[in-house]
Amino acid sequence: MIARSIGTGRVTALGTALVLLLAACGGGGASPSPAGEATPATTAPAETPAESPAAPGGAGPNVVFIPKAVNNPYFDAAAEGAQKAAGELGGQFTQIGSNNAIAAEQIPFIQDATTQGYDAIVVSATGADEVAPALRAAMEAGIKVVGYDSSPAEGAYDVFVNQTDFSLIGGAMAQWACDLAPDCSGEIAILSATATATNQNAWIADMEQALQDPQFANLTLVETVYGDDDPQKSTTQAQGLLQKYPNLKVIIAPTTVGILAAAQVVKQAGVSDSVKVTGLGLPNDMKEFVRDGTTPKFGLWSVPDLGYLAYYVAAKLVAGEITGAPGETFTVPGLNNGQPYTIGDKSVVILGPPFEFTPENIDQFNF
Repeated sequence: MIARSIGTGRVTALGTALVLLLAACGGGGASPSPAGEATPATTAPAETPAESPAAPGGAGPNVVFIPKAVNNPYFDAAAEGAQKAAGELGGQFTQIGSNNAIAAEQIPFIQDATTQGYDAIVVSATGADEVAPALRAAMEAGIKVVGYDSSPAEGAYDVFVNQTDFSLIGGAMAQWACDLAPDCSGEIAILSATATATNQNAWIADMEQALQDPQFANLTLVETVYGDDDPQKSTTQAQGLLQKYPNLKVIIAPTTVGILAAAQVVKQAGVSDSVKVTGLGLPNDMKEFVRDGTTPKFGLWSVPDLGYLAYYVAAKLVAGEITGAPGETFTVPGLNNGQPYTIGDKSVVILGPPFEFTPENIDQFNF
């Protein structure tokens, strides 16, 4: 079963969670900065530094975030947390990237950032191996590299900030599918993001492993399809699942774009009484579908906290407070109940366990 606490343990009681989540989403007057909207072949990355006061002891770092795709609400929420951190540290925040979650389009942005004099690059890898050479070149140039959300290949980052323990996600999705399928039985399908996304693949592999448990013996995973985190393609894939599998009971989408597209398709098709949608989504996207029963439950973590933690990790690397070596510890204001984070194997830091959204709590969140 999924752990029922939000983000990094910043809170344990739901009421306190709400207050701090809202603060993370809107603190400091920061707003998401989806810059560099055109593809890199035609337009140089735009820069949108956060307005920040001088930090005690000197200016903070100049950090660029390169998400899998800009103009994506998930990464906009992470950017808001990063801007908040930049304000606290007296640093600069810039977000650049392609509109498309395609490794070949992400690489030029990494290469451009390497030549721009940033202190750190924070990247959600569209393809772990594909972007690794460009990230290694940045590291060789003296730039600190932090992965977040979707990990680059080992050796192509100093620290990877993982939103949660991968082992929790797959088991949670299997349980949600079981809860939503009548008598925990019937056909289920997965609508993923890109076939190369490391986080998606890890969660799917863990879900497939979890489905081997006898309690899920009557669930049949019929297919995994990929929407590439593109709304139209995700919509087409969801429509295809409904057409191909008339007895489908649950669509599981471990991606915020996919879960929204699937819920819209199921509702518009008028089959939400027989087909349910679950996975990982943003509360603001999914409130309508939680209320009408299309998506009775789904999960995520505090996305603003993910960006907040990633910026702080980058700042600590730049300042020399950490190197990314396993076993190092550090604290971040307001996160992890004030307890130190410990850098784990493969230089991974885990934000915390995910949270389950239901009709009882969905209206208490705003991101």
